[in-house]
Amino acid sequence: MHNEQNGSDVKRLSAIKALLTPDETRDKVLERFVQLASQVLGIAGSFISIIDDHNQYIKASRNFDLKKSTRDESLCRHVLDGEGHLVVVDTLLDERFVTHPFVEGDPHIRFYAGVSLQNLDGAVLGTLCVTDTQPHLFSDEKLATLRSLATLVTSFLDAWNNAGFADVITHLPNRPRLIRDIQQLTITDPHSRFRLILIDCLDIIRAYELSRAVGIAPMEKLLKLLAQEAAQRLNLSDSETLYTFAPGRFALIQPYSGRYTAHTIPDLFRGMKADLAENITLDLDVFAGETEFVPGQMDPNETVRQAVSALHEAIDEEISAMSFDESYDTRRNDDFIIMNDLAQALKRDEELYLVWQPKVCLRTGKTVGLEALIRWNHPERGELFPSEFVPLAGKTNLISDLTNWVIDHTIEQLARWKSEYNLIPVSINVSERDFARPDFADRLVAKLAAVQLPNAILGIECLENELITRSNVGIDGLTALKSHGFVISLDDFGVGYSNISYLQDIPLDVIKIDRSLITRMSDDEASKVIVRCIINMLKELNYTVLAEGVESESTLALLKTYGCDQIQGYFFSKPLPASDIEHWLQPKSHA
Repeated sequence: MHNEQNGSDVKRLSAIKALLTPDETRDKVLERFVQLASQVLGIAGSFISIIDDHNQYIKASRNFDLKKSTRDESLCRHVLDGEGHLVVVDTLLDERFVTHPFVEGDPHIRFYAGVSLQNLDGAVLGTLCVTDTQPHLFSDEKLATLRSLATLVTSFLDAWNNAGFADVITHLPNRPRLIRDIQQLTITDPHSRFRLILIDCLDIIRAYELSRAVGIAPMEKLLKLLAQEAAQRLNLSDSETLYTFAPGRFALIQPYSGRYTAHTIPDLFRGMKADLAENITLDLDVFAGETEFVPGQMDPNETVRQAVSALHEAIDEEISAMSFDESYDTRRNDDFIIMNDLAQALKRDEELYLVWQPKVCLRTGKTVGLEALIRWNHPERGELFPSEFVPLAGKTNLISDLTNWVIDHTIEQLARWKSEYNLIPVSINVSERDFARPDFADRLVAKLAAVQLPNAILGIECLENELITRSNVGIDGLTALKSHGFVISLDDFGVGYSNISYLQDIPLDVIKIDRSLITRMSDDEASKVIVRCIINMLKELNYTVLAEGVESESTLALLKTYGCDQIQGYFFSKPLPASDIEHWLQPKSHA
């Protein structure tokens, strides 16, 4: 019986805590209820109070200015401690209240009628009251009406609670409910150690793509089946709760010494499949992340954030399970700071600058092109190379801002050079997210036309792995660029996703062999064979072949014998600022 009482108190305090959290929509409805109470009962003032063990909080009111008081000071405590209702026709005639500070002073209560608000669990949360600064008679019929209004209020709050804390598809408790339950542990078990485990069964991006392909109904059915399968595999007791954290993603709170950890989940979920439609079954890759926490020592939102960080780290590293690690988290936070700094640098058009690396023809020894490369002189971190910030930008819309910056500053520099030098083509690196945009080619043409530069002066370099892991939209974008006369180069060929079969589908002019293969040629016979075969094959297919990362004369000699067309690398020149690259350009004759 004692345990049941403790459980009831916990539920009551948890429900009260939920009501005290900000919710503009909910509170607007409560405001309408107090207005209705005043209008129906003909009493000027009305309010809804929420009462915990120590304080009274006014959640909604009409013509009643009090916002908070102690529980002992409130008139409403007599409702809760008594029979669930209280009517005081004139406080000055009631010895309990004649000297009460809220009667003698603000808000000068002379009349008061209140009834308790009791939810479906039987927990008394507070009161619905009408009040005035002058006495009133209050019939039994009016008290019955006030009780009816209180029932409507609690019915609404129960509905709000159920709607706000249950996932609409799986009907499992949702993420807000998870946070509320962690908050509840700060009351019931503040000093014990727990672990919060997040389980990812279906990649969210993949889920949205699937819903576009098959429709919402089959996707919702799949998510319901996932929830059922997860619950069956976990075989939780009645005292344990499985939460829907996000589509295809679940959460579980366990005592630190409990039977599950993030590292036991992948084996438990091994071989998990989901039926999307008839004859369409998905094999699921399950990842888990966890964090340990002591409820009284950590904010619930921080607990959830740490578990999310661990899960995302597991997914990014393709490791089945990970515990929260401060060093990983610090790196993620550092990445966020870099991205914020980059956004500011782009906005101010400061700190970023271009360097230029020559491309040399092996047959003639002449400079036949340049590559524009971005650099960042960070005010605190110093010089940053593209590898330190471009991949991060690629995960957000900042990559498009970065691409536009490079395009604009490259064209600006070419416009300055054209009056003094015979221009040679300059290539820039562009992500598929950018060149796949329907208007990308047309906008690029317009920018060049504005400064009277031909399209062929600008080359577009794209990464091999982006092209073959995405849709045909990227290839369509390259085709549009090619049709306008832009030279298209494929960067970093020979690593990652190299696949000869797709080359015929992409409108390419130049193939750049990745530096990792070229640099190994000096002391690795296998690399020499691979590079020679790649060059022979690409020449057979009529591509211009460029080798990146050439740093020695011996490598240069080998590439010549293999029939390579162009090279880039420190043997000829490192990337240089515009002022230093100008001697690589041929001055115009002004005779």
